[in-house]
Amino acid sequence: MIKKFTITILIIICAYCENAYAQEVSFEKYLSNFDYQARVDMKIDSAELVKGIKEGKIQLVDIRFKEEYEAWRMGFATNIPLNELPARIGELAKDKIIVTACPHMDRSILAMAYLRTKGFNSKYMPGGLVGLAEYLRGDKAREFIQQYNK
Repeated sequence: MIKKFTITILIIICAYCENAYAQEVSFEKYLSNFDYQARVDMKIDSAELVKGIKEGKIQLVDIRFKEEYEAWRMGFATNIPLNELPARIGELAKDKIIVTACPHMDRSILAMAYLRTKGFNSKYMPGGLVGLAEYLRGDKAREFIQQYNK
């Protein structure tokens, strides 16, 4: 119950109007601009993510710890653990949508909120990395990896 409540609160505080992506904003300003559309805009599904990566419009950032990333990973994601994100923010492309990912979305929501306050157009995947792996099963995975590696 507490975990579900915490995730709900994080989702609410992460929502932000699209026009604020270009500049840094305080967390207070971020929260005061919350509306329903911003809540919808902060999410991305696996199909839209894959399409955006193919088009060069999205950078996927796996924010799991190094040990988790080494155990299994998406070869097209950049690994920046959540606790290293402030120090490594310069590795992110300001001209792309930054999609933060982890298996269950709790850390990715925090990362997305942080990046939005720093002026990034950032989203998270409600299905997490597990949902993305399920989406890319079989032929979809082979096709995507072949296109990505070109």
